[in-house]
Amino acid sequence: MAETRRPLHQPQKHQLGGLSQRPRLRQRESRVKCLALLIQHDVFAAEHVGARPRIGLGRFEPSVVAAALGDASAVIGVDGSIGMLAVGRRVRPHVRTVAAVVIDLPFRDGTFDAVIGNFVLAHFTKYQTALHDLLRVLRPGGRLALTAWADGQDELTATWLEHVWSVVPRAVLEAALADAIPWRERFRRPETLAEALADAGLRRVRIERREYRFSYTLDDYVEGLGTWATGRFVRSMLGEGGWRSFLARVREDFGRRFADPVLDLREVLIAVGEKP
Repeated sequence: MAETRRPLHQPQKHQLGGLSQRPRLRQRESRVKCLALLIQHDVFAAEHVGARPRIGLGRFEPSVVAAALGDASAVIGVDGSIGMLAVGRRVRPHVRTVAAVVIDLPFRDGTFDAVIGNFVLAHFTKYQTALHDLLRVLRPGGRLALTAWADGQDELTATWLEHVWSVVPRAVLEAALADAIPWRERFRRPETLAEALADAGLRRVRIERREYRFSYTLDDYVEGLGTWATGRFVRSMLGEGGWRSFLARVREDFGRRFADPVLDLREVLIAVGEKP
């Protein structure tokens, strides 16, 4: 992999085909497929990582991401959520999956050539412990690749948060998010993500910022808001009946403000480092 770093203020743009160019996919699944291609092309396509197994971890259907990396027989998808693993098996039934958590991976030292973690690092109270276990299962010279949502906010997200704050005080929401995702703000910044990998002992750390565009119908987009951390919290606060009523108001407002289908822009940080 070349060590040239693209300027972080000029993110490379990728676009997932419009609705007329691909089958309709649920919001989460379309993002998974896009990010799987991102990892395949931007992280591992530049150089061969060997025939030994590779592991994919994360809340975004890890076996789908892992399957994009090559031969399914050499890939293992790991997630602590049985539901996420079930989705992964449905989409990629030939990929082996394991229910486990990152801080106690059920694999021997030096098992894998590559480890990929999608949007997981910010969730750990002690992310240093998680990084230690990820490096433990890597062979010397193996690579760790992590993704994180970048900082910044688009108009769609800002509009959504206006509605959220109308039913949940901002301070209450921020406290809940800080509890659920302790390092959410820290790992939105490329310099602090790079620092975490370097402090863990990785060398040749590389950070890239990429922009992805997702096209959804308004109905699909609004329904997908319930899968966001903010949406899950609001739903738990309002109850099912209150949530459906709230979501109907959100859909009505989005219909006034935005064209259908909507273009959702997401910036992602990719961090890659090599184990000495």
